[in-house]
Amino acid sequence: MGSDTLVLGLDTSAAHCAAALLSGDRVLSVHTEEMGRGQAERLMPLLEEVLAEGGAGWRDLSRIGTGVGPGNFTGIRIAVSAARGLALALDIPAIGVSTFDAISLATEERHIPAVPAPREQVYIRPDGAAPRLVTLEEAERLGKPLAYPPEPGQLALAIARAATTADVPAPAPAPLYIRPADAAPSRDAPPVILDDDT
Repeated sequence: MGSDTLVLGLDTSAAHCAAALLSGDRVLSVHTEEMGRGQAERLMPLLEEVLAEGGAGWRDLSRIGTGVGPGNFTGIRIAVSAARGLALALDIPAIGVSTFDAISLATEERHIPAVPAPREQVYIRPDGAAPRLVTLEEAERLGKPLAYPPEPGQLALAIARAATTADVPAPAPAPLYIRPADAAPSRDAPPVILDDDT
């Protein structure tokens, strides 16, 4: 890609909304907001603020990078859906970037990328292995230091950098789910639908 191409990176995989705008290697704007809920309502205005601060409009973008997790199920879907919709509307590539890849891009020392999970667990992706959910104790026994995600703004920046160098065309971004959702469909029988004549 040329040095003046604009790439937007975004992430809502944890309790935050984060976005970064790059022009080649230059960082034009980074915005983050910590939030436990409300990412769906806040993401698009936040992206518009990032573009405005960078002196750009939607049509100036060359590609979009989005965090695909692992992390919060709903948060991941928010960012992935937004990136896919924007890419379709703007006719530009959307690139999915795992938090593991973003961590490794920002960490030079030998490490195992790790993402905090509930109940004293972590998502990890050891070298050459599939991502998995393990206890923190098990992860620490693997013999390499664990590298955790940077703060949200730096995470969005790493996602934008990864998207800048990604090969295109690329598959559409999709959430990286390593474990099943905590929520499950109801086990109650569905209600009986009565005919109009009864």
